[in-house]
Amino acid sequence: MPASVLTRSRNAVLAAALVAATTAPIGGGPAAAAPTDDRQRQYAAAAAEYGVPEEILLGVSYLESRWDTHAGTPSTSGGYGPLHLTDAASVASAPTTAHVGPHEDPRGDDARPLTVRPPEAAGPVDDAPAAAALSTLGAAAALTGATTERLRTEPAANIRGGAALLAVYQRELGGPVGSGTDPAAWYAAVARYSGADREDTAAAFADEVYAQIRSGASRRTDDGHQVTLTPRAVEPDTGALHRLGLRPGDRPDGLECPVGLGCEWIPAPYEQYGPGTGDYGNHDLGNRPKQQKIEYIVIHDTEGYYGPSVDLVKRADYLGWHYTLRSVDGHVAQHVKTKDVGWQAGNWYVNAKSVGIEHEGFAAHGTWYTEAMYRTSAKLVRYLALRLGIPLDRQHIIGHDNVPGTVASTVAGMHWDPGPYWDWSHYFDLLRAPFRTTGTARTGLVTIDPDVAANQPAFVGCNQQPPGVPTPPPPAEPCPLRGSSAVILHSAPSHDAPLVNDLGERPDGTPNTMYVADHGARASAGQTYAVAEVRGDWTAIWYLGQKAWFHNPASARTARWATGFVVTPKPGKATIPVYGRAYPEQSAYPAGVPYQAISPLQYTFAAGQRYALGGIVPSEYYRAVTFGGSSPGDWTVVRGELRYAQVQFGHRIMYVNLDDVRILPSPVGAPR
Repeated sequence: MPASVLTRSRNAVLAAALVAATTAPIGGGPAAAAPTDDRQRQYAAAAAEYGVPEEILLGVSYLESRWDTHAGTPSTSGGYGPLHLTDAASVASAPTTAHVGPHEDPRGDDARPLTVRPPEAAGPVDDAPAAAALSTLGAAAALTGATTERLRTEPAANIRGGAALLAVYQRELGGPVGSGTDPAAWYAAVARYSGADREDTAAAFADEVYAQIRSGASRRTDDGHQVTLTPRAVEPDTGALHRLGLRPGDRPDGLECPVGLGCEWIPAPYEQYGPGTGDYGNHDLGNRPKQQKIEYIVIHDTEGYYGPSVDLVKRADYLGWHYTLRSVDGHVAQHVKTKDVGWQAGNWYVNAKSVGIEHEGFAAHGTWYTEAMYRTSAKLVRYLALRLGIPLDRQHIIGHDNVPGTVASTVAGMHWDPGPYWDWSHYFDLLRAPFRTTGTARTGLVTIDPDVAANQPAFVGCNQQPPGVPTPPPPAEPCPLRGSSAVILHSAPSHDAPLVNDLGERPDGTPNTMYVADHGARASAGQTYAVAEVRGDWTAIWYLGQKAWFHNPASARTARWATGFVVTPKPGKATIPVYGRAYPEQSAYPAGVPYQAISPLQYTFAAGQRYALGGIVPSEYYRAVTFGGSSPGDWTVVRGELRYAQVQFGHRIMYVNLDDVRILPSPVGAPR
């Protein structure tokens, strides 16, 4: 979903966090020079002080933040620090954010354009968990005597606060307290720490913590401390879970969610809201995959909070997507059956062939995505991908920011979530489909995969996100320096060279910028590109019809060498068109179904250029423009003889007519 403008009070809160973050040491700063086991000792000390088994404290913290500090900035549920101590006051004045712009067609269908009026700003955030789950920072302050500011910004204080809360929860449940107690007895306290209001979601969180304890973990935090959780075989005692008094985790028949996740059914309406047959919402009925194969899963963020976002999907006159995930505990709500077509990606071809998953969060705004939500999302996506036959790769598990414009006029208005701070590499590790090196410097392809913790692009404007073309209003304030999945693309092999130009966003040919919403000069982790040239520490890829350079030194690679297939124009063709949707030829449309024009985008695919092949897709158009399918041809798939090659043409996937191109093994013609 698109980035939206927050209220002044929300901006003030985040601006303060941004200022603090930009002065806080990260990565290679002073904190990284501290003894690398300091954080480990802080966990041990807090566990001993409050009588919590150290593995419990480490396991809970890992599932909240992976032990990272995030420079004192809040998560999207207002959680701070390694133990994710929440402060509802920091998000309580946020509006119900608009998911779409005022002149945007979220269906992306020329045959039935849809303009959605953004909702009015609402009052306090309406999140499903009890208020106590969103205000644990205040409780921790009362228990430890530390100020709320210290709990937000000082990791040691934050860890003590989390330990104090766990100990209190354990005592209230009548469980044993003491660092020497059996960690198996802490299951219900761990479940309560999740903040969940449903028993199945709380149990899913606790199960994940204990699974992490059994497998162990060791990593360097974002401020340079090495922390280790030594594996320990623990089988938790789950008997006390019912004492939490949470809502039962009912699972209605037909709920499409893997066993072991906290899921519920909150339906999006399919109904008329006006007198016309086209006055209906907020999705279309379908019969997928029997009638049409589902090719993609689209990862979104809500650009708002869970409660208001779910309220929007319950409106017939708004949009419908398939799932929404909650930040604080990873809870899942399903709204639309996967057989049906959500109005979620802004491109009707992609909508008709995808499942859309919204994640509570913001693409920027100084917030971060919780580990609990990453874990839940990965389990859900893996379940759906295996069930629907969708490959677990970045050609098919795509961000909303990878969805192309339908025609040239819609390119500039396409969305850029989940943004440069979504950790695609970690996400694919959780999907059990990690990015791997499959080639050499001579095999002609690269898969982008920077070290996210060390890769900290100097983006600007995180608290200044106007709608429309991403031009930062002056002054563009620096974003917090934090890990990113995105690498920056220059027009020449130099950090001082201008960024490349995305003609769809900047038709005047001016370079794209470091404004956080301006993603036309970036490549993202997991995306594979054809190599155009290599000069020393710099690698050029073919990108939007030009060479785009990124820093890729041998000592710290930001991309992996890959192999595969590339697409190039057939001999004799100087240029070929590039498309944002793979629609059939005119002769394929039956009588009564209007032809949907095959309209090229504004980019040029010239002879001599190569782009990584993402697959061969059929030409299809799903006709659905009236309520109940009453229009001629409704609820049918128009299929043509044309076939298309999906290519990684820029930051977004695009399509070329298979008759226009050759498909070659990547080493052919690769630069040496």
